[in-house]
Amino acid sequence: MHKKTRESQIAVTRRQHRKIPSNENNKAHTPTTACIRKAEESRSRTSIPPVFHDCLLCPVQSLVPTMTQKPHVAIFPSPGMGHLIPLTELAKKFALNYDLSSTFIVPSIGPPPEAQKKVLGSLPEGINYISLPPVSFDDLPGIRAETQISLTITRSLSSVRDVLKSLAASTRLVALVLDLFGTDVIDIASELSVPSYIASLSTGMTLSLHFYLPKLDQMVSCEYRDLPEPVLLPGCGISVHGRDLPDPIQDRKDDAYKWFLHHSKRHSLSEGILLNSFVDLEPETIKALQDQELGNLPPIYPVGPIIYSGSSMGASGHECLQWMDDQPNGSVLYISFGSGGTLSFEQLNELAMGLEISEQKFLWVVRSPDKSASASYFSATSNTDPYSFLPKGFLDRTKGQGLVGLKEAAAKAVSEEGSSSKSLHELVSKWKN
Repeated sequence: MHKKTRESQIAVTRRQHRKIPSNENNKAHTPTTACIRKAEESRSRTSIPPVFHDCLLCPVQSLVPTMTQKPHVAIFPSPGMGHLIPLTELAKKFALNYDLSSTFIVPSIGPPPEAQKKVLGSLPEGINYISLPPVSFDDLPGIRAETQISLTITRSLSSVRDVLKSLAASTRLVALVLDLFGTDVIDIASELSVPSYIASLSTGMTLSLHFYLPKLDQMVSCEYRDLPEPVLLPGCGISVHGRDLPDPIQDRKDDAYKWFLHHSKRHSLSEGILLNSFVDLEPETIKALQDQELGNLPPIYPVGPIIYSGSSMGASGHECLQWMDDQPNGSVLYISFGSGGTLSFEQLNELAMGLEISEQKFLWVVRSPDKSASASYFSATSNTDPYSFLPKGFLDRTKGQGLVGLKEAAAKAVSEEGSSSKSLHELVSKWKN
Protein backbone atom coordinates (compact mmCIF):
# COMPACT_ATOMS: atom_id res chain seq x y z
CA MET A 1 0.00 0.00 0.00
CA HIS A 2 1.23 3.48 -0.83
CA LYS A 3 2.46 5.44 2.18
CA LYS A 4 -0.01 8.30 1.68
CA THR A 5 -2.92 5.88 1.37
CA ARG A 6 -1.83 4.22 4.62
CA GLU A 7 -1.66 7.58 6.40
CA SER A 8 -5.09 8.54 5.07
CA GLN A 9 -6.61 5.34 6.42
CA ILE A 10 -5.11 5.98 9.83
CA ALA A 11 -6.49 9.51 9.82
CA VAL A 12 -9.98 8.28 8.92
CA THR A 13 -10.18 5.26 11.20
CA ARG A 14 -8.56 6.57 14.34
CA ARG A 15 -9.80 9.33 16.60
CA GLN A 16 -7.74 12.47 17.06
CA HIS A 17 -5.34 12.21 19.96
CA ARG A 18 -4.07 14.82 22.34
CA LYS A 19 -0.46 15.80 21.76
CA ILE A 20 1.60 14.37 24.61
CA PRO A 21 4.92 15.96 25.58
CA SER A 22 7.90 13.64 25.62
CA ASN A 23 9.66 12.83 28.88
CA GLU A 24 12.88 14.42 27.68
CA ASN A 25 11.19 17.80 27.20
CA ASN A 26 8.79 17.75 30.12
CA LYS A 27 10.60 17.86 33.44
CA ALA A 28 7.33 18.12 35.35
CA HIS A 29 6.87 14.40 34.79
CA THR A 30 10.38 13.42 35.90
CA PRO A 31 10.57 11.78 39.36
CA THR A 32 14.25 12.59 39.93
CA THR A 33 17.01 13.67 37.60
CA ALA A 34 19.29 10.93 38.92
CA CYS A 35 16.69 8.22 38.29
CA ILE A 36 16.07 9.31 34.72
CA ARG A 37 19.79 9.69 33.97
CA LYS A 38 20.47 6.15 35.17
CA ALA A 39 17.52 4.90 33.19
CA GLU A 40 18.65 6.59 29.99
CA GLU A 41 22.19 5.25 30.38
CA SER A 42 20.93 1.69 30.84
CA ARG A 43 18.33 1.45 28.08
CA SER A 44 18.73 -1.65 25.99
CA ARG A 45 20.31 -1.17 22.55
CA THR A 46 19.04 -4.52 21.32
CA SER A 47 17.35 -4.19 17.95
CA ILE A 48 14.04 -6.04 17.75
CA PRO A 49 13.26 -7.76 14.41
CA PRO A 50 10.25 -6.52 12.45
CA VAL A 51 7.46 -8.96 13.29
CA PHE A 52 6.77 -11.29 16.22
CA HIS A 53 4.50 -14.31 16.16
CA ASP A 54 4.22 -16.69 19.11
CA CYS A 55 7.64 -15.50 20.30
CA LEU A 56 9.32 -16.66 17.06
CA LEU A 57 11.12 -13.85 15.25
CA CYS A 58 9.69 -13.82 11.71
CA PRO A 59 10.62 -10.90 9.41
CA VAL A 60 7.67 -10.40 7.08
CA GLN A 61 8.27 -7.36 4.92
CA SER A 62 5.16 -7.87 2.75
CA LEU A 63 2.62 -7.48 5.54
CA VAL A 64 0.85 -4.12 5.32
CA PRO A 65 -2.04 -3.30 7.67
CA THR A 66 -5.42 -2.80 6.01
CA MET A 67 -9.00 -2.35 7.16
CA THR A 68 -9.68 -5.98 6.22
CA GLN A 69 -7.24 -7.19 8.86
CA LYS A 70 -8.37 -8.21 12.31
CA PRO A 71 -7.95 -5.32 14.81
CA HIS A 72 -4.84 -5.81 16.93
CA VAL A 73 -4.09 -4.64 20.48
CA ALA A 74 -0.64 -4.28 22.03
CA ILE A 75 -0.59 -5.06 25.75
CA PHE A 76 2.25 -3.93 28.01
CA PRO A 77 2.18 -5.41 31.54
CA SER A 78 4.49 -4.18 34.27
CA PRO A 79 6.78 -6.82 35.82
CA GLY A 80 4.94 -8.98 38.35
CA MET A 81 2.36 -11.74 38.17
CA GLY A 82 -0.30 -9.49 39.70
CA HIS A 83 -0.01 -7.28 36.61
CA LEU A 84 0.36 -10.02 34.00
CA ILE A 85 -2.50 -12.35 34.97
CA PRO A 86 -5.41 -9.83 34.81
CA LEU A 87 -4.14 -8.54 31.46
CA THR A 88 -3.94 -12.05 29.98
CA GLU A 89 -7.54 -12.60 31.07
CA LEU A 90 -8.50 -9.31 29.42
CA ALA A 91 -6.75 -10.42 26.22
CA LYS A 92 -8.75 -13.67 26.29
CA LYS A 93 -11.96 -11.63 26.41
CA PHE A 94 -10.74 -9.60 23.43
CA ALA A 95 -10.01 -12.76 21.45
CA LEU A 96 -12.99 -14.92 22.38
CA ASN A 97 -15.75 -12.30 22.56
CA TYR A 98 -14.64 -9.60 20.11
CA ASP A 99 -12.32 -11.31 17.59
CA LEU A 100 -9.39 -9.05 18.51
CA SER A 101 -5.84 -10.34 18.26
CA SER A 102 -3.16 -9.07 20.62
CA THR A 103 0.54 -9.11 21.37
CA PHE A 104 2.03 -8.92 24.87
CA ILE A 105 5.23 -6.91 25.18
CA VAL A 106 6.80 -8.33 28.33
CA PRO A 107 9.62 -6.50 30.18
CA SER A 108 11.92 -8.54 32.39
CA ILE A 109 14.62 -8.29 35.03
CA GLY A 110 16.06 -11.73 34.40
CA PRO A 111 15.01 -15.26 33.45
CA PRO A 112 11.20 -15.50 33.50
CA PRO A 113 9.69 -17.27 36.54
CA GLU A 114 8.04 -20.63 35.91
CA ALA A 115 4.64 -19.13 36.75
CA GLN A 116 5.08 -16.48 34.05
CA LYS A 117 6.15 -19.04 31.45
CA LYS A 118 3.12 -21.16 32.32
CA VAL A 119 0.69 -18.26 31.92
CA LEU A 120 2.18 -17.02 28.65
CA GLY A 121 2.59 -20.53 27.28
CA SER A 122 -1.10 -21.29 27.77
CA LEU A 123 -2.45 -18.29 25.85
CA PRO A 124 -5.02 -19.20 23.18
CA GLU A 125 -4.66 -18.68 19.44
CA GLY A 126 -4.58 -15.04 18.44
CA ILE A 127 -2.62 -13.91 21.51
CA ASN A 128 1.14 -13.66 21.01
CA TYR A 129 3.95 -12.38 23.19
CA ILE A 130 7.50 -11.10 22.97
CA SER A 131 9.90 -10.93 25.90
CA LEU A 132 12.11 -7.84 25.96
CA PRO A 133 15.83 -8.06 26.80
CA PRO A 134 16.30 -8.31 30.59
CA VAL A 135 17.24 -5.21 32.56
CA SER A 136 20.09 -5.27 35.08
CA PHE A 137 19.96 -3.53 38.46
CA ASP A 138 23.51 -4.23 39.57
CA ASP A 139 23.97 -0.46 39.84
CA LEU A 140 20.98 -0.07 42.19
CA PRO A 141 21.07 -2.79 44.85
CA GLY A 142 18.32 -2.88 47.45
CA ILE A 143 15.79 -0.62 45.71
CA ARG A 144 12.09 -0.96 46.48
CA ALA A 145 9.89 -3.11 44.26
CA GLU A 146 7.86 -0.11 43.04
CA THR A 147 11.03 1.72 41.98
CA GLN A 148 12.41 -1.39 40.30
CA ILE A 149 9.22 -1.84 38.29
CA SER A 150 9.24 1.74 37.01
CA LEU A 151 12.94 1.65 36.14
CA THR A 152 12.56 -1.70 34.39
CA ILE A 153 10.08 -0.05 32.04
CA THR A 154 12.10 3.14 31.59
CA ARG A 155 15.24 1.16 30.80
CA SER A 156 13.29 -0.89 28.24
CA LEU A 157 11.77 2.02 26.30
CA SER A 158 14.01 1.73 23.24
CA SER A 159 13.07 -1.93 22.84
CA VAL A 160 9.40 -1.11 23.38
CA ARG A 161 9.59 1.50 20.63
CA ASP A 162 11.04 -1.04 18.18
CA VAL A 163 8.30 -3.56 18.92
CA LEU A 164 5.47 -1.03 18.64
CA LYS A 165 6.85 0.27 15.34
CA SER A 166 6.92 -3.29 14.00
CA LEU A 167 3.36 -3.96 15.14
CA ALA A 168 2.12 -0.68 13.68
CA ALA A 169 3.73 -1.57 10.34
CA SER A 170 2.52 -5.16 10.16
CA THR A 171 -0.87 -5.24 11.93
CA ARG A 172 -3.98 -3.13 12.19
CA LEU A 173 -2.88 -1.78 15.58
CA VAL A 174 -5.89 -0.07 17.17
CA ALA A 175 -4.80 0.38 20.80
CA LEU A 176 -2.09 -0.02 23.42
CA VAL A 177 -3.19 -1.27 26.84
CA LEU A 178 -0.81 -0.81 29.78
CA ASP A 179 -1.07 -0.74 33.55
CA LEU A 180 -0.39 2.00 36.06
CA PHE A 181 3.42 1.63 36.10
CA GLY A 182 3.73 1.76 32.30
CA THR A 183 2.67 5.35 31.68
CA ASP A 184 6.04 6.32 30.16
CA VAL A 185 5.15 4.16 27.14
CA ILE A 186 2.26 6.52 26.35
CA ASP A 187 4.70 8.93 24.70
CA ILE A 188 5.89 6.26 22.26
CA ALA A 189 2.33 5.28 21.37
CA SER A 190 1.51 8.94 20.76
CA GLU A 191 4.42 9.20 18.31
CA LEU A 192 2.87 6.31 16.36
CA SER A 193 -0.71 7.68 16.59
CA VAL A 194 -1.79 4.66 18.63
CA PRO A 195 -4.31 5.42 21.42
CA SER A 196 -3.17 4.35 24.89
CA TYR A 197 -5.44 2.93 27.58
CA ILE A 198 -4.50 2.30 31.19
CA ALA A 199 -5.75 -0.90 32.79
CA SER A 200 -6.39 0.02 36.42
CA LEU A 201 -6.16 -3.43 37.99
CA SER A 202 -7.36 -2.45 41.46
CA THR A 203 -10.56 -0.73 42.62
CA GLY A 204 -12.28 2.51 41.75
CA MET A 205 -11.23 3.82 45.15
CA THR A 206 -7.58 3.23 44.29
CA LEU A 207 -8.05 4.96 40.95
CA SER A 208 -9.62 7.89 42.78
CA LEU A 209 -6.48 8.13 44.92
CA HIS A 210 -4.30 8.21 41.79
CA PHE A 211 -6.23 11.15 40.38
CA TYR A 212 -6.30 12.96 43.74
CA LEU A 213 -2.65 12.38 44.71
CA PRO A 214 -1.12 15.27 42.67
CA LYS A 215 -3.46 17.72 44.43
CA LEU A 216 -2.81 16.12 47.83
CA ASP A 217 0.92 16.39 47.19
CA GLN A 218 0.58 20.15 46.69
CA MET A 219 -1.70 20.67 49.69
CA VAL A 220 0.27 18.71 52.28
CA SER A 221 3.85 19.36 53.41
CA CYS A 222 4.26 16.63 56.05
CA GLU A 223 4.23 12.87 55.69
CA TYR A 224 0.69 11.60 55.11
CA ARG A 225 0.95 9.28 58.11
CA ASP A 226 1.41 12.36 60.32
CA LEU A 227 -1.78 14.11 59.19
CA PRO A 228 -4.02 14.87 62.20
CA GLU A 229 -7.22 14.38 60.17
CA PRO A 230 -8.21 11.59 57.75
CA VAL A 231 -7.94 12.15 54.00
CA LEU A 232 -11.30 12.41 52.22
CA LEU A 233 -10.99 10.70 48.84
CA PRO A 234 -13.19 12.48 46.28
CA GLY A 235 -16.03 10.40 44.94
CA CYS A 236 -15.60 7.63 47.51
CA GLY A 237 -17.61 9.09 50.36
CA ILE A 238 -15.14 7.85 52.97
CA SER A 239 -12.11 9.21 54.79
CA VAL A 240 -8.85 7.30 55.14
CA HIS A 241 -6.20 7.92 57.79
CA GLY A 242 -2.91 8.95 56.24
CA ARG A 243 -1.19 5.98 57.87
CA ASP A 244 -3.59 3.66 56.00
CA LEU A 245 -2.75 4.98 52.53
CA PRO A 246 -0.69 2.62 50.29
CA ASP A 247 2.80 1.80 51.49
CA PRO A 248 4.64 3.32 48.46
CA ILE A 249 3.41 6.81 49.37
CA GLN A 250 4.24 6.67 53.08
CA ASP A 251 7.78 8.04 52.62
CA ARG A 252 7.61 11.10 50.38
CA LYS A 253 11.39 11.37 50.21
CA ASP A 254 11.76 7.88 48.77
CA ASP A 255 11.96 7.30 45.00
CA ALA A 256 9.02 4.89 45.27
CA TYR A 257 6.77 7.82 46.18
CA LYS A 258 8.18 10.01 43.40
CA TRP A 259 7.47 7.29 40.84
CA PHE A 260 3.96 6.71 42.22
CA LEU A 261 3.24 10.42 41.91
CA HIS A 262 4.82 10.51 38.44
CA HIS A 263 2.52 7.80 37.13
CA SER A 264 -0.52 9.30 38.86
CA LYS A 265 0.05 12.60 37.03
CA ARG A 266 0.25 10.80 33.70
CA HIS A 267 -3.05 8.91 34.04
CA SER A 268 -4.84 11.83 32.42
CA LEU A 269 -2.69 11.48 29.28
CA SER A 270 -4.38 8.21 28.35
CA GLU A 271 -7.35 7.91 25.99
CA GLY A 272 -9.29 5.95 28.59
CA ILE A 273 -9.03 3.73 31.65
CA LEU A 274 -10.19 0.12 31.91
CA LEU A 275 -11.18 -0.34 35.54
CA ASN A 276 -11.07 -3.78 37.15
CA SER A 277 -14.30 -3.16 39.02
CA PHE A 278 -17.99 -2.95 38.18
CA VAL A 279 -20.85 -0.59 38.77
CA ASP A 280 -22.73 -2.64 41.36
CA LEU A 281 -19.61 -3.05 43.48
CA GLU A 282 -18.64 0.65 43.63
CA PRO A 283 -21.63 2.60 42.28
CA GLU A 284 -20.86 5.97 43.88
CA THR A 285 -17.15 5.96 43.12
CA ILE A 286 -17.53 4.85 39.50
CA LYS A 287 -20.29 7.40 38.91
CA ALA A 288 -18.06 10.15 40.32
CA LEU A 289 -15.20 9.07 38.06
CA GLN A 290 -17.39 8.91 34.97
CA ASP A 291 -19.19 12.20 35.75
CA GLN A 292 -15.87 14.08 35.96
CA GLU A 293 -16.37 14.97 39.64
CA LEU A 294 -12.62 14.49 40.15
CA GLY A 295 -11.66 16.79 37.27
CA ASN A 296 -11.20 16.45 33.52
CA LEU A 297 -10.54 12.71 33.37
CA PRO A 298 -10.28 10.28 30.46
CA PRO A 299 -13.32 8.03 29.89
CA ILE A 300 -13.65 5.32 32.55
CA TYR A 301 -14.67 1.82 31.45
CA PRO A 302 -15.54 -0.50 34.37
CA VAL A 303 -14.81 -3.94 32.87
CA GLY A 304 -14.19 -6.08 35.94
CA PRO A 305 -13.91 -8.38 37.66
CA ILE A 306 -10.97 -9.61 35.59
CA ILE A 307 -9.84 -12.79 37.29
CA TYR A 308 -7.69 -15.80 36.57
CA SER A 309 -9.45 -18.63 34.79
CA GLY A 310 -6.44 -20.87 34.25
CA SER A 311 -7.67 -23.67 36.50
CA SER A 312 -10.92 -24.99 37.90
CA MET A 313 -11.95 -23.92 41.35
CA GLY A 314 -12.49 -27.52 42.39
CA ALA A 315 -14.26 -28.65 45.54
CA SER A 316 -12.64 -26.03 47.78
CA GLY A 317 -13.84 -23.25 45.48
CA HIS A 318 -17.44 -24.43 45.57
CA GLU A 319 -17.20 -24.78 49.36
CA CYS A 320 -16.05 -21.18 49.54
CA LEU A 321 -18.97 -19.94 47.44
CA GLN A 322 -21.49 -21.95 49.44
CA TRP A 323 -20.06 -20.64 52.71
CA MET A 324 -20.31 -17.05 51.46
CA ASP A 325 -23.93 -17.59 50.40
CA ASP A 326 -24.78 -18.76 53.92
CA GLN A 327 -23.46 -15.61 55.65
CA PRO A 328 -25.54 -12.48 56.42
CA ASN A 329 -24.89 -9.46 54.21
CA GLY A 330 -22.00 -7.31 55.41
CA SER A 331 -20.84 -9.85 57.99
CA VAL A 332 -17.61 -11.19 56.44
CA LEU A 333 -14.16 -9.61 56.73
CA TYR A 334 -12.17 -10.07 53.49
CA ILE A 335 -8.38 -10.23 53.96
CA SER A 336 -5.93 -10.04 51.04
CA PHE A 337 -2.53 -8.35 50.72
CA GLY A 338 -2.14 -8.70 46.95
CA SER A 339 0.63 -10.31 44.92
CA GLY A 340 3.39 -8.40 46.73
CA GLY A 341 2.01 -8.73 50.24
CA THR A 342 3.74 -11.79 51.63
CA LEU A 343 3.77 -11.72 55.44
CA SER A 344 6.58 -13.03 57.58
CA PHE A 345 5.90 -16.17 59.63
CA GLU A 346 5.57 -14.08 62.80
CA GLN A 347 3.18 -11.58 61.18
CA LEU A 348 1.04 -14.35 59.74
CA ASN A 349 0.71 -16.06 63.10
CA GLU A 350 -0.20 -12.78 64.81
CA LEU A 351 -2.93 -12.21 62.23
CA ALA A 352 -4.25 -15.75 62.63
CA MET A 353 -4.37 -15.39 66.41
CA GLY A 354 -6.17 -12.06 66.13
CA LEU A 355 -8.79 -13.49 63.80
CA GLU A 356 -9.37 -16.44 66.08
CA ILE A 357 -9.77 -14.28 69.19
CA SER A 358 -12.03 -11.74 67.44
CA GLU A 359 -14.61 -14.39 66.48
CA GLN A 360 -15.17 -12.31 63.34
CA LYS A 361 -16.28 -14.20 60.23
CA PHE A 362 -13.59 -13.90 57.58
CA LEU A 363 -12.41 -14.94 54.13
CA TRP A 364 -8.61 -14.96 54.02
CA VAL A 365 -6.62 -15.12 50.78
CA VAL A 366 -3.42 -16.55 52.20
CA ARG A 367 0.01 -17.45 50.85
CA SER A 368 3.06 -19.01 52.47
CA PRO A 369 5.21 -16.63 54.57
CA ASP A 370 8.56 -15.15 53.56
CA LYS A 371 11.16 -12.87 55.10
CA SER A 372 10.65 -10.29 52.34
CA ALA A 373 7.35 -8.43 52.18
CA SER A 374 7.54 -8.34 48.37
CA ALA A 375 8.97 -11.81 47.86
CA SER A 376 6.03 -13.04 45.81
CA TYR A 377 5.69 -9.96 43.62
CA PHE A 378 7.58 -11.20 40.57
CA SER A 379 6.74 -14.88 40.94
CA ALA A 380 4.05 -17.06 42.46
CA THR A 381 3.62 -19.27 45.47
CA SER A 382 5.14 -22.71 45.75
CA ASN A 383 3.31 -26.01 45.37
CA THR A 384 3.66 -27.00 49.03
CA ASP A 385 0.72 -27.51 51.40
CA PRO A 386 -0.92 -24.05 51.38
CA TYR A 387 -1.94 -24.23 55.05
CA SER A 388 1.04 -25.94 56.73
CA PHE A 389 2.42 -22.65 58.04
CA LEU A 390 -0.76 -21.70 59.96
CA PRO A 391 -0.88 -22.21 63.74
CA LYS A 392 -1.54 -25.81 64.68
CA GLY A 393 -5.27 -26.45 64.92
CA PHE A 394 -6.18 -23.00 63.55
CA LEU A 395 -8.45 -24.30 60.78
CA ASP A 396 -10.30 -26.63 63.15
CA ARG A 397 -10.78 -23.98 65.83
CA THR A 398 -12.10 -21.38 63.36
CA LYS A 399 -14.31 -23.74 61.36
CA GLY A 400 -17.61 -21.96 60.76
CA GLN A 401 -16.08 -18.64 61.83
CA GLY A 402 -13.78 -18.18 58.86
CA LEU A 403 -12.73 -19.63 55.55
CA VAL A 404 -9.25 -19.46 54.05
CA GLY A 405 -9.89 -19.28 50.30
CA LEU A 406 -8.01 -19.16 47.02
CA LYS A 407 -7.79 -15.87 45.16
CA GLU A 408 -9.77 -17.00 42.14
CA ALA A 409 -12.53 -18.55 44.29
CA ALA A 410 -12.99 -15.32 46.25
CA ALA A 411 -13.02 -13.18 43.11
CA LYS A 412 -15.53 -15.42 41.33
CA ALA A 413 -17.99 -14.92 44.18
CA VAL A 414 -18.67 -11.45 42.72
CA SER A 415 -20.92 -11.23 39.69
CA GLU A 416 -20.46 -8.74 36.83
CA GLU A 417 -24.25 -8.17 36.59
CA GLY A 418 -23.82 -7.40 32.90
CA SER A 419 -22.49 -3.86 33.37
CA SER A 420 -18.88 -4.72 32.54
CA SER A 421 -19.76 -6.51 29.32
CA LYS A 422 -21.65 -3.44 28.15
CA SER A 423 -18.76 -1.16 29.03
CA LEU A 424 -16.18 -3.36 27.31
CA HIS A 425 -18.39 -3.65 24.22
CA GLU A 426 -18.58 0.15 24.03
CA LEU A 427 -14.79 0.44 24.11
CA VAL A 428 -14.11 -2.32 21.56
CA SER A 429 -16.68 -0.80 19.19
CA LYS A 430 -14.61 2.40 19.18
CA TRP A 431 -11.50 0.44 18.29
CA LYS A 432 -13.18 -1.44 15.46
CA ASN A 433 -14.67 1.69 13.93
